[in-house]
Order: sequence, then C-alpha cells, then structure tokens
Amino acid sequence: MTDVLKINVMRLILAVAFLWGWEYAATAYKLSFYISRPSEIYARLLLWVGDGTLAKHLFVTIYVAISGFVLGSIAGLLVGLVLGRAKTLARVLDPFLMAFYSMPKVALAPVFVLWFGVDTSMKVIFVATVVFFLVFINTYSGVRNVSREQLTILRLMGASELNLLTKIVFPSALVWVFAGLRLSVPYSLIGTILGEMTATNKGLGYLLANTAGTFDTAGTFTTLFVIILLSMTFNGVVRVLEHVLMPWRIEHDAEEATI
Repeated sequence: MTDVLKINVMRLILAVAFLWGWEYAATAYKLSFYISRPSEIYARLLLWVGDGTLAKHLFVTIYVAISGFVLGSIAGLLVGLVLGRAKTLARVLDPFLMAFYSMPKVALAPVFVLWFGVDTSMKVIFVATVVFFLVFINTYSGVRNVSREQLTILRLMGASELNLLTKIVFPSALVWVFAGLRLSVPYSLIGTILGEMTATNKGLGYLLANTAGTFDTAGTFTTLFVIILLSMTFNGVVRVLEHVLMPWRIEHDAEEATI
C-alpha cells in the first residue's frame, strides 16, 4: 500500500468516525436542535437538490465569488507588479494602502450598500476589494524579493523593463502570487456570504441567515456543508492552475511528501 493510499484510508476512517460520533452524540444526548445530525443534513441536502433550492442559491454565490475573485486578483496582481518596480511611488502610497489593508473589511459592507445599493454589483465589488489587498500584498512582496543580481545582469545585457518583468520578475514572484490567491479563496467566499447576509434575498449567505433566523439547525448546517465544499473546490482549481503555470512545484511537493 502506497503512502498516498494509506493517508487517504486514514482520512476516510477519521471522517467516518467523526460522523458516527456526531450522529450518536446528537441522538443519545438529544442535541440535534443545537448541532443537528449528519442524517438530517443528508436528507435536507437531497431535498434542496430535488426541489431546486440549492441550485438557485448556489449559482448566485458562485457567480459573485468568482467574479469578485477574478477582478480583485487581476487588480491586485497589476498594482503589486507596478508598485513593486516603482520604488518611489510605492513609498508614497505605502501608508495609504496599509491603512486600507488594516481596516476590518466587515466594516466596509454597510458603506458599500450605501454606495452601490443591494444588487449583485455591490457584492462583486465588495469581494473584489477583499481579494485585492491579499493578492496585492503577496505580489508586491514577491516582486521586491526578486534577485537583484539577476536584474543587474540582465540590465547590463541590454534588457528592457518589459524583458525584466516577463523573464525574471513575474516568474520569480509567481510563488508569492499563488500564495495570495490561495489565501484569497476563503476570503472571497467570506466576502460573498457576508454581502448576501447583509442585503439580498438570494445566495448561500441569505440561505444561511434565513435558516439560522428560523432556528432551522439542519438547514443551517447543510448550508455550511455546501459552503465548505465550495471553498474546497475553489482551492482545488487554484492548485491545478498553480501546477499548470509552475510545473516544477509538482516535483517540489512530491519531494516534501517523501521526507
């Protein structure tokens, strides 16, 4: 049995044991009102899939999360590259960017409602803002940590700024960029859920608030389960993209796994 198979079997055993313990505790100690039960969550999930409730809310959340994630990532990547190469401009803007970065993003939700209303565009802009700072900070750090010796050598060989960006800076910063993207995935969902809970009647955030507000524990845990699956799926997509753009990471991860 290979190491990967052993790990997967151990994970399966742990998951089964956790679900069994959860079901037993909720039934034996009459805690289903507080923590529901896996069997109730499964039944509710089948019901929502069958009557279309899940699809209606899930697709709205996916659209907002992906749209905000893409917009915020592109903006953070571009601004991080520019400021990483423009030292003077970065020093001028640094306190302002840090001030916005330090601000709790939850506090921006009511302001965004005032500015952009309660439609889908408000939630997309809110998510993009949350994602932007995470991608920007990592991209900027990656660009600033590029080897100065390599840049100096290429400049002496007559390389232009575009050559430096495409041949050295961006490839070297990719590891940092994807670290920011992986961090941004859960935050894009957090921003989406928060926006849907603040002002909307669609999406998983609304479904979560509605079920919790009516003391529907099974519905609340079912929604949380779907959100977790969605976050794991997004993370998986980012990892696949990382391996496509940085194939050497596959060998690096494999070497770490064998240590």
